[in-house]
Amino acid sequence: MKLLLDTHIWVWSVMEASRLSRRVLAHLRHPQNELWLSPISIWELLNLCSKGRIELNQEPAAWVRSVLSATPFLEAPLTHEIALESHFTGLAQKDPADRLLAATAKVLDLTLVTADENLVGNVNWKHLQN
Repeated sequence: MKLLLDTHIWVWSVMEASRLSRRVLAHLRHPQNELWLSPISIWELLNLCSKGRIELNQEPAAWVRSVLSATPFLEAPLTHEIALESHFTGLAQKDPADRLLAATAKVLDLTLVTADENLVGNVNWKHLQN
């Protein structure tokens, strides 16, 4: 399975794995599954850090580099097609990060792993809910 981690799932998997369901943990740890991360999640994390909504145990850019070097994430590209699709995701909310992650999952045929109820309601992409 090809899993695209929503930003909070990515952060929880590193800092607070106890917040993840057993099902999600099993999928994240399964050796045949691919773990994908969008640059949008890094951008979102850095914004949350600068607003004081997330505190890391080291400087944010160093934390990101450390996590990326320790975990075999595949980089989900941000393409023109994904940008176009983000406009047509059908999400009621206007959060650009969520719209881009949903569009990434749809365009690249990835399963979005999320705990965000707004991303799993009336959707037309694969998802795995925490």
